[in-house]
Amino acid sequence: MPGVSRLRGPRGPLGKTGRDASSGVALTGPVSVHPSTTGTGAGTGPAPGTLRRWAMLAAGTLAQASAAIMVHGPAFLIPALHDREGLSLARAGLVAAAPTVGVMLALVGWGWTADRYGERRALVSGLAGTTLLGVVAATTHGPWLLPAVLLLAGAAAASTNVASGRIVVGWFPPPRRGLAMGIRQVAQPVGVGVAAISIAVVAGDHGVHAALWLPTVACGLALALVVAVVIDPPRPDRRQDPAATANPYRGDRFLARVHGVSVLLVVPQFVVWTFALVWLVQDRHWSPAAAGALVALAQVAGALGRIGVGHLSDVVGNRMGPLRWVAVAAAVVMAALGLAAGAGWPAAVVLLVVATVLTVADNGLAFTAVAERAGPHWSGRALGVQNTAQFLAASLVPPVAGLAISGLGYAPAFALAAVFPVVAAPLVPVRSERALA
Repeated sequence: MPGVSRLRGPRGPLGKTGRDASSGVALTGPVSVHPSTTGTGAGTGPAPGTLRRWAMLAAGTLAQASAAIMVHGPAFLIPALHDREGLSLARAGLVAAAPTVGVMLALVGWGWTADRYGERRALVSGLAGTTLLGVVAATTHGPWLLPAVLLLAGAAAASTNVASGRIVVGWFPPPRRGLAMGIRQVAQPVGVGVAAISIAVVAGDHGVHAALWLPTVACGLALALVVAVVIDPPRPDRRQDPAATANPYRGDRFLARVHGVSVLLVVPQFVVWTFALVWLVQDRHWSPAAAGALVALAQVAGALGRIGVGHLSDVVGNRMGPLRWVAVAAAVVMAALGLAAGAGWPAAVVLLVVATVLTVADNGLAFTAVAERAGPHWSGRALGVQNTAQFLAASLVPPVAGLAISGLGYAPAFALAAVFPVVAAPLVPVRSERALA
């Protein structure tokens, strides 16, 4: 390629314009792989090798999973808060919702922090704050102080949502980026699963505050790993490449359309996530244990599906094509699930599992595409907007879908959820996607 210098080895130095020979990541302008106070890359350093990249992916995934335990774990405290602490279900629900509210309030702010000061600083400060606030939550006993502390802990944990994603996009080349982001996206269901099998048990046996040490220790371990292995991805110097800092939302509607598509696809995802177990128990007359086991297995399959779809996007060389395929497939399966559930066919249970896999498969694709399009100086804020929109939509789905199920039944509610991916599919900006580079 004219004008592009080649490195002599996989760990050679990065010049002003070059390409990391071990990854194929194109670099433009003066860059740095070390943290800087400006996030612009004040110096140069050796590019990390393959092992270091995967170690950073592991650190980012652990950080996201630990944050998920802190954010979603308090929901599993509700029985202990109600039975042992004497809180009403409403106040126990307030405790459970507090960290989620904190995440929504802080996502864009953490995105700005990552864009301005670098991903490493955002992760380290966020995880340190989450760990410290976890200690406070585990040792505080005021009935109104606990939700306040958990809200702040959720706000601190939000750093992992944006910064860990940018690390994947910044350090992995396009032919591996979808796979890497798919692995990173497994963190949330894994974190929720760990919280489900541990926090409720510890809270029931030893109390609420003992259970809160679990996410606190997990965040502390993630912090140690991040400090040990994570370095900021290279980015163009703000002063010498002003175009790199241009607002990506002004040029076209690509990012806005991806955000809108993701919000629409959240609806069937959370309809299935929220009501799968209760449908199996109430409508199909399964035992709670059997229903819970199937839902857990479906979540595992969904996590693997995210990895598979991410790898598929690497193979075909774009993110939006597979995203549209996922939307179309989700629409078909949700409609089929509604039909089968209404008819009482045994195939409805199989379709429920398939729907669980398909309705979460879009997350990694959209997340990767947003970070790639926004660029190194805007990806944090863009990912913050992406996650905030999804969180807001997800918080509305359970009550609205619950009303639909109460009035119409499960089968019509499942079928109605198919409308949202039908609307989303033509909105996927397939033609506006740029070549991966």
